[in-house]
Amino acid sequence: MEKNFTSIVNVPDFPPREKHPTIFRTFDELNSGEDMLIVNDHDPRPLLYQFMMERPEQFEWQYLEEGPEVWKVAISKK
Repeated sequence: MEKNFTSIVNVPDFPPREKHPTIFRTFDELNSGEDMLIVNDHDPRPLLYQFMMERPEQFEWQYLEEGPEVWKVAISKK
């Protein structure tokens, strides 16, 4: 199933200290039921754990592509 993403964040485009804040700001701007896509150059699993701590029960996480060079994750706002 092809998703229509409200926002796409190409994570390598951002300086390290702006990566997670940009992703969380983008997520917070989504309406319930909307999806965002993050594209990264490594597995963003630490980000998943951060979402679990900071936005519990507010999101769904789905890997669409898992490396070895590109990782794509759909994050849906509940």
